[in-house]
Amino acid sequence: MVKRKRPNTPLGDGDSAPSSVGGSGVPSPVSVAAADVTMEEVKEEKKPIFKDPDFQHSSKTSNKKRAWRSLKQIVTQERALQWGEDFVHYSTIDAPPSFKPSKKYSDISGLLAKYTDPQTKLYYALAEEFSTIRSLPMDIAAGYLALRRANNPMG
Repeated sequence: MVKRKRPNTPLGDGDSAPSSVGGSGVPSPVSVAAADVTMEEVKEEKKPIFKDPDFQHSSKTSNKKRAWRSLKQIVTQERALQWGEDFVHYSTIDAPPSFKPSKKYSDISGLLAKYTDPQTKLYYALAEEFSTIRSLPMDIAAGYLALRRANNPMG
């Protein structure tokens, strides 16, 4: 890559050199004085109209310290108010039931399970896990079901 030197162009009345057309070194037809005038006009037009000079933030007007409340205080205050029966807020534990089916995870590996063993009702994801489930004694399979809090179908 060959670097070209720019020809020295004399500076005009303005602070910057006139721009050239297409990098050829020939000055553009726009004069420097006209370019300066347009830049000044653009600077004058850019006044922010969204700022209100008379605006004063509400926290700056009061000299009172703001008291912070803990979550326990907020929940206690919410319980004291009269709410409708269907209203959901922080102190309600019951939530409406989900319409999505719950995801099933393998009892052996914890992967997303697509299959259920019809004998033991354990979930599994891979064929190797199925062979492991079939080789387990009944009390261990019942232990897996107890961990999942599933009903014990084996007795």
